[in-house]
Amino acid sequence: MASKEFLKQLHGYGLTTAHILYRRPDHPWLLQSYLWQEYDLHPHFPELNKFLGFWREKLEGPLHSVTVAHSRLIKPAEIKAVDGMFTLN
Repeated sequence: MASKEFLKQLHGYGLTTAHILYRRPDHPWLLQSYLWQEYDLHPHFPELNKFLGFWREKLEGPLHSVTVAHSRLIKPAEIKAVDGMFTLN
């Protein structure tokens, strides 16, 4: 059985990393860093937007900036059908 991450990649999801800078609630002049990583769809990033919505509603540290990097790890040309099985002794 294939992993759910692999199945997501087959449906167009790619590894997305977000570098989030936010202000500390107790010291608003101080910025803190948080890294978020998940498989998400480019260019709308529904998973990241859901996470950022949760952040705005539930967490006290206001967001300063979000930098996003995205990579499709599996591309259509890289998948090849296999029509046989070979065993090596």
